[in-house]
Amino acid sequence: MQSPACETLTDEIWSRLLAGRADDAPLSSLYGPLLEPPRAPDGCFVLARIAQSLDGCIATDNGDSFWISGAADVLHTHRLRALSDAVVVGAGTVRADDPLLTTRNCPGPSPVRVVIDTDRRLDARHRVFQGGPQTLLACADDSSGPAAVGRASVLRLPRAPTGGVKIAALLAVLSAHGLRRLFVEGGGITISRFLAAGAVDRLHVTVAPLLLGGGVRAFTLPQAARPGDGLRLAWSLHRLADDVLFDIRLDRARPPMCV
Repeated sequence: MQSPACETLTDEIWSRLLAGRADDAPLSSLYGPLLEPPRAPDGCFVLARIAQSLDGCIATDNGDSFWISGAADVLHTHRLRALSDAVVVGAGTVRADDPLLTTRNCPGPSPVRVVIDTDRRLDARHRVFQGGPQTLLACADDSSGPAAVGRASVLRLPRAPTGGVKIAALLAVLSAHGLRRLFVEGGGITISRFLAAGAVDRLHVTVAPLLLGGGVRAFTLPQAARPGDGLRLAWSLHRLADDVLFDIRLDRARPPMCV
């Protein structure tokens, strides 16, 4: 099993990755595909990432997720931020974790932060709205509220019939803003909505050797009636210290039970 994400990156190697030249660098099998030009008609490349326990949970029932995966996975997450134009999270992640969503554990720029808050339930007390990199708040166009939350500008988008905002509309707006390499960092509901919309090019799933016995499920999708009705995936494996990373190429495939 490969273990590239645990190798030490020199400044020279990391600068080649940040510049989009990964073919001759270590870690190219993991990070190289993230630097490929977008192929989707909307002009975006969408990477989704989630960390879960061995029994498929991303948090306990009370919302505690620190720390399911280890330090190597945290480093991997910061590298993904550095390689992205924008990092996308849902309102639940902001409410539960109050993250900064900046690049701190490795060299590289911090991405624009995009928070999906469909019904405008967040306020300016959260750290993403107080300073740092640019922040955009995406909400439903029928939700009420001012044109800004703290220092974040508001994007109004059509509401999706199944919940949240229409993902295709969000991608179109972000692409128009020049934000085309997108990292959907969480949480499970947000990532599931991108999957259900057929809007994920690549999926990283980190599995930690941890049993929780229950909690918040990683994915929330319609249930397939039988295994053959689900979406069967191909993956490559990478070691992140004690954790295992599944690198899955989706190319915008939509799970059949979501059609």
